[in-house]
Amino acid sequence: MTKGYLVLETGESFVGEWLGADIEAEGEVIFNTSMTGYQEMLTDPSYQGQILTFTYPTVGSYGINIHDDQSNDIAVSAVIINDVCDEPSHYQSTTTISEQLKKSNIPGLVNIDTRSLVATIKKYKTVKGAITKQEGYTNNNWKSKDSIELVSKVSVKAPEVYGDGDHHVVILDFGYKKSLLQVLLKEKCKVTIVPYNTPFEQINALHPDGILISSGPGNPEELNGVLSTIKKLTQHYPTLGISLGHQLIALAYGAKTERLSFGHRGNYPVKQMETKKVYITSQNHGYAVIDNSIDSNEFQVWFRNVNDKSVEGIKHIHLPIQSVQFHPEAHPGPSDTEYIFADFMQQVISSGGKEYVEA
Repeated sequence: MTKGYLVLETGESFVGEWLGADIEAEGEVIFNTSMTGYQEMLTDPSYQGQILTFTYPTVGSYGINIHDDQSNDIAVSAVIINDVCDEPSHYQSTTTISEQLKKSNIPGLVNIDTRSLVATIKKYKTVKGAITKQEGYTNNNWKSKDSIELVSKVSVKAPEVYGDGDHHVVILDFGYKKSLLQVLLKEKCKVTIVPYNTPFEQINALHPDGILISSGPGNPEELNGVLSTIKKLTQHYPTLGISLGHQLIALAYGAKTERLSFGHRGNYPVKQMETKKVYITSQNHGYAVIDNSIDSNEFQVWFRNVNDKSVEGIKHIHLPIQSVQFHPEAHPGPSDTEYIFADFMQQVISSGGKEYVEA
């Protein structure tokens, strides 16, 4: 195999062997601690523009199948793996991860000391890097990805309609996962997916019963152009925000977000603050809503992260608006919090298709 290098903006470099497409790539280097679900991670639009490091030692053991993609193609810029399995064992497997990376024109490195790499990321918090075949590679102009550009790449370009249920939910798409659509169809919804920058008037003309603001990539504070639309939507319809959608709802109501030291990507425990129950959740985010920036006259903290006490969900005191930082649709799992969709649908049904406006 051809030798390759992961070069970090901090000056460190890691030597491995080339995997996937024969191109170089740059991006923020992040890591996910999940033990399974690599196919879902690779195809999650929230990873757009990032170099994804898998901390689980061996990746690829059950291959790639036709069921678990969360978007139409691989979303990450590149992957870093300790050990790759190119002889998968699973009855649904149709190809290997190496073959899929080549097909999708995505590069990667294997035989990297991922434990050491993760320690480096934790030390420096946020780290940009490049995958290259050039020994001694240098870059004096590391650039951050533009959030609008990232979202534009993964959002639908025109409205898409699925299902024919009695209740109409519109997804404002910042990079939705297909499992999100599937859970709404399971709830017997008609679903219309619209581009992230669709004006309120166009969404209103669709006569939705409820609004779902999806997950997606980028810095939420760079997406302030959509906040007025989001606030209008939440003031007219029952609304559920997920991950980036959660952050954007908070920003629309005057809260602030901050960058986490090295993100939450993997499985994390969260506590529901009213019942005190703890759920294990699937997470993938690098930003969080700042606790003391939330207006307590409008919102209450719904969930908290058990480990670092960060805000994992908020709920409006008067209106049917709720949002969660984690992924209740899972994929990869667990699916402990899928009940949130059923609760949301009860609010949608209770609204009876009638708009309400905040007093």
